[in-house]
Amino acid sequence: MRKVTGLLIVLSVVALLLTLSPRGWAQDEQVADADRIENWKGKTVMVYTPHPDDDTFGCGGIMHLLAKNGNKVIVVIYTNDNKGSRDLEMSSERLAKIRKAEEEAACEVLGIPNENIIWLGYEDGDLEYADPFRLREQACKLIKQFRPDAVFTIDPGSEHERWHKTDHRMAAFITKDAFIAAEWHLYYPQHLLVDGLKPHSVPVAYYYYSTEPNYTVDLTDVIEIKLKAAAKHVSQFEPSLDKYTPDMSEEAFQQVRQWGMRRSKEGEKYVEKFRREVSP
Repeated sequence: MRKVTGLLIVLSVVALLLTLSPRGWAQDEQVADADRIENWKGKTVMVYTPHPDDDTFGCGGIMHLLAKNGNKVIVVIYTNDNKGSRDLEMSSERLAKIRKAEEEAACEVLGIPNENIIWLGYEDGDLEYADPFRLREQACKLIKQFRPDAVFTIDPGSEHERWHKTDHRMAAFITKDAFIAAEWHLYYPQHLLVDGLKPHSVPVAYYYYSTEPNYTVDLTDVIEIKLKAAAKHVSQFEPSLDKYTPDMSEEAFQQVRQWGMRRSKEGEKYVEKFRREVSP
């Protein structure tokens, strides 16, 4: 059986990009304990993800910590992820249902209820070919609706336009653009005039899959929970990637677990890293 799945290949590319960053790891910002997001309680945090799995892999640990601490976590998923299977008997319609169930199962492990998951329903691989005006409007309206204290999303890059596969690239840029549109009522005046939604400025953003991280979250106490959630995305891993089966074998789970532990380890700790931006 292959020891590296299609998803792990993608994540390996991300890891390689991190090691090749011309600046390397940036020094963590000095953030007061009260302002550190892993210490927040009773706030609202939104997570924008291109596919139902990037949230788990990119920031599943902090999602769990936030939910555990009594914060409201809203997950916005741009696509239905209905293309990524090598099983020749798989259909897009069936795969979309599988991915949805897997995301719900992963979020359940992380402590996030189904009603906090919002599906925008775009086709996998086609986000970059959707109407960007409409896409930004949807992302920005949700920001006005939920008025988050922080947003997590894929890093669009701070000093250069960094590489992403297509849906990742579009999700990063559209979410960033939605921050601006949400601040000013004249971008989409119907939000105020029809829906009664006032503008909202996102106070702080945390970008995952970043080449320039400046913020580290210690996941040592919850790394097993994150990896258990990751393993709920069964169809992303072998052997289900080639021939779908709803169950993950213990052998496959241990491979996923060991890979995740290696990639998350920093010294004696397990971590997630982000690029933190105030007033994005």
